[in-house]
Amino acid sequence: MTEIVDVAIIGAGPYGLSLGAHLAGLGIDFRIFGSPMHTWRTSMPKGMVLKSEGNASNLYDPKGEYTLEAFCRERGHPYKDVGLPIPLSTFIEYGIAFQSRFVPNLEDRLVTAVMPTRYGFDVHLEDGEVAPARRVIVAAGIRAYEYMPPQLADLPIELASHTAIHVNVDQFIGRDVAVIGGGASAINIAALLHQKGAHPTIICRRPEVDYCGPPGERTLMDKLREPENGLGTGWRSWACCAMPDVFHAMPEPFRVMVVRKHLPAAPGWTLKAQVDGIVPTIGGTQLVSADAVGGRVKLRLESAKGVRDLVTDHVIAGTGYRVDMRRLAFFGPSILDRLDCVEHTPRLSRSFESSIPGLHFVGTAAANSFGPMLRFAFGAGFASRRISTHLARSLVRNRSAVGTAGARWSKSAGLAGT
Repeated sequence: MTEIVDVAIIGAGPYGLSLGAHLAGLGIDFRIFGSPMHTWRTSMPKGMVLKSEGNASNLYDPKGEYTLEAFCRERGHPYKDVGLPIPLSTFIEYGIAFQSRFVPNLEDRLVTAVMPTRYGFDVHLEDGEVAPARRVIVAAGIRAYEYMPPQLADLPIELASHTAIHVNVDQFIGRDVAVIGGGASAINIAALLHQKGAHPTIICRRPEVDYCGPPGERTLMDKLREPENGLGTGWRSWACCAMPDVFHAMPEPFRVMVVRKHLPAAPGWTLKAQVDGIVPTIGGTQLVSADAVGGRVKLRLESAKGVRDLVTDHVIAGTGYRVDMRRLAFFGPSILDRLDCVEHTPRLSRSFESSIPGLHFVGTAAANSFGPMLRFAFGAGFASRRISTHLARSLVRNRSAVGTAGARWSKSAGLAGT
């Protein structure tokens, strides 16, 4: 049997890599599975820039030394804490460099199943290996949680798709494409479609696209009224970043409401010049139905002005992601039937542990427990420090208990032999 490790991490994005760096720094025995920066490499459109500012786009090593700023200085990339958009390609390059430096033991292998055992868990891998671990930390990204509106769900992929599958959009050059949504993913893909020579039309529920405001010079009074933080500016965001434990202690309905409503999926300010007044936008509109007609899609749209039809070659859903444990392919009934959830997200302790002992979750799956910060890469610092510290203490206690039990056994055995 393969040796049992203390921890298995599933996922190699900002959360998984930051956590791996912290565990390695504490000498905790772990394995980590996943393709480095997978979601960022395979589900984000080429040429996009991050919505988060440079100082909120770090991965986290134990000493906090290898920041995005340090990486950019090392590689000669331009960088500013605020006001200079970070290209997606730079962030991916940074993540892979971080992994190479701090988590060289990453195994680029797919996890196919997680099964509870008497010692913890068996992690089944795509090549047939079973990796036993006392604890499992799920740091899976958002890719499994893509949300497709039910009106589009029955259309073939040739006619309807989600933004998550489009790194490039060359196949749509010269074609009409309806983009559903007014958030970051929808507007990013609409901008890329227009740049490539497609003919996008944005359809969104809001009267108009609500872009994030550009950063600017801020007076002392501005900073007092709306303090800067890892989620932007404002006291509510500051509280989410500064006091995740207070958030964890709040009543669950309040927490779920805040996570749902705070910081809706607004596109970054850099996209406004590429889309606003350039890409046709139908605002204040709901998608009622979608039907395949002669190799195209007929959309029925409803607004305060009434109902109208729009025929297009393809529909791309920029409708974001909804966390749902049932969407994780490596979980079966042995996990799901025992996992205590709220709105299909796990209820977590202060150490990110679920109702199944030894099974932890980080990233967006932890947002309903710790707040909106966990929906963003910025939350990886808090999560990594909290879990690694907890695990280090737990392992010391467990080893101490084993040692004490062993000493008692030796003493009793010695007495019996005299």
